[in-house]
Amino acid sequence: MYEEELNSSYKPIETLSESVRAKFSESREDIVSRTLLPWGEHCTECNWPICYNSCELYTPRADGACRLFIEGITRIDNPTGLIPYVQKIRFKRWAKLWTVGTLRLYPMENAAKKERINSFWGTITRRLPLPPILKQRVLIKFGYLRRKRAERDPQSIPLPDSFLVECYNPNAREITLSLSIRPRELDPYQIYQKLIHIPPGYTRERTSMADIRQHVDLTHPFEVEIVPNDCDDTVLYFGLVDFVKQSRQPAPQPMNEAATKKWKCIVWDLDNTLWEGTLIEDGPSKLHVKKEVVRVIEETDRRGILHSIASKNNREDALGVLKANGLSEYFLQPQIGWNPKSESIARIAKLLNIGIDTLAFIDDQEFEREEVKAALPQVALIDAKDCAALPDRAECQVPVTEESRQRRLMYRQQEQRDATLDNFKGDYSAFLKDCHIQLQIGPLNEENIERVYELAQRTNQMNFSGNRYPQDKLQEIMRSDAYETYVMKCTDKFGSYGIVGFAVVDIHEPRLLDLMFSCRIQSKRVEHAFFSFLLNRLVRLKPGAIYANYKRTEKNAPAGKVFEEVGFERAGEEAGITSFIFDAGRSIPDDKIIEVLVEANS
Repeated sequence: MYEEELNSSYKPIETLSESVRAKFSESREDIVSRTLLPWGEHCTECNWPICYNSCELYTPRADGACRLFIEGITRIDNPTGLIPYVQKIRFKRWAKLWTVGTLRLYPMENAAKKERINSFWGTITRRLPLPPILKQRVLIKFGYLRRKRAERDPQSIPLPDSFLVECYNPNAREITLSLSIRPRELDPYQIYQKLIHIPPGYTRERTSMADIRQHVDLTHPFEVEIVPNDCDDTVLYFGLVDFVKQSRQPAPQPMNEAATKKWKCIVWDLDNTLWEGTLIEDGPSKLHVKKEVVRVIEETDRRGILHSIASKNNREDALGVLKANGLSEYFLQPQIGWNPKSESIARIAKLLNIGIDTLAFIDDQEFEREEVKAALPQVALIDAKDCAALPDRAECQVPVTEESRQRRLMYRQQEQRDATLDNFKGDYSAFLKDCHIQLQIGPLNEENIERVYELAQRTNQMNFSGNRYPQDKLQEIMRSDAYETYVMKCTDKFGSYGIVGFAVVDIHEPRLLDLMFSCRIQSKRVEHAFFSFLLNRLVRLKPGAIYANYKRTEKNAPAGKVFEEVGFERAGEEAGITSFIFDAGRSIPDDKIIEVLVEANS
């Protein structure tokens, strides 16, 4: 339920494409009841009522509240949808959707009827022929009663299953929404927060009530806010945004697959998890490796998901059992000893150079899972009895390419590189030269687009834009004459890294719009070699200044230093995007460490 206020306008449903309208009408049979949260516009920096006088950005509405949605909320009637209309909202920079409420559920038909009544009385109230001051008071009272009714509604039994957000993103870039749920009596220790990814197109995102209730007591009135990040004058379309009760559980795969964090590594306990029995008590001869676990490891390994071990055991004895059962090759950087398992998992992430939030940990002991949860809340935790279903989980639905099937081998080769470096006599630059690293550069094409898509979904530490390109967007870029694309492969004397990088350049300006690398080549000067190649190429094509975009994040900040290392200077910042400039006539650095090979048609 959205607020009805003076500047609301209406548009026919035909303003949305037929495919988008169909999405907003899906799953009607899946939902039997929903809440009626009274959503309205609000400010992320609100200091009401002082800010109405002190803030230069205050723009009054008819009811005296501050206008945060440009042109208000535009209602698009959609009688076949989950709710009777879709709401078009154009956000200012500080705008957010905000509501209060309780967990009172209404059958879908009753809820739709109440939506229509709310809309009717909102329209009547807005059109009353009253003096401005009196109309303002009436509108304020109408909004106040709406919110108080939502707060007073008694909680339903049974409770909702999930919190659902329907959103259509008509923009060319992904938008992220910060969801926060907290009690009305603000308690800093009670808050649920989640980042929702909204790629271009339609998204239906469900958040489990079990997850929310771990953080917030919802038996008393609460408030919910949804904040679009880095959005100024940005349009989004919202359908149902409410707590819902479903007639059946949703399919394991969420509607918005890109929003599910993909696992890069699964970390296994050993005793009564990988095998039946306890190594120290039963001895190696009485242990029985679980066949269903081996099948899970084999299948996920084929998809490019890595595996490791965090186990409290005698290291050599445990490794001996793994080797005797033909499993030792599957596990990278196994941590077997007597340290807390959270420490072991953190070390695995560091050694593999992947984010903590891309790991899952499987253990039969609730104590061990809770210890990891307390220290590393980003890690996904799985009870060992549920491990057989892992390949069906959304977190394991990743593109399967020839390179993903070789990912474990690539990490083994990296272990050889690290061992060679430890024994190398000389400086690091000399070591890199001795590795005979070659960087092969070619365009995006049908042969490599699947791997580039996979790279875009997985990269974090060296993704300089944060973009997660869907495949249709990559197809569009590939066919466009406005862009040049660069797909990078890398090899050295130890083997192949496969495709490790992707870049997009607007050749008319020219401007580097996007650049991402696999973390496997971090600290090997590969990115520096690419910049040397790119700058030389662009100078030849169009002499003059060269620009580059960079969206700094906590994860890519260390890698982002490469822009200034190769000679770029900051030119400004807008909407969180830093613009760099490489001045014409400046010398282009080249440390001659990496050999660059360019395909003939590049």
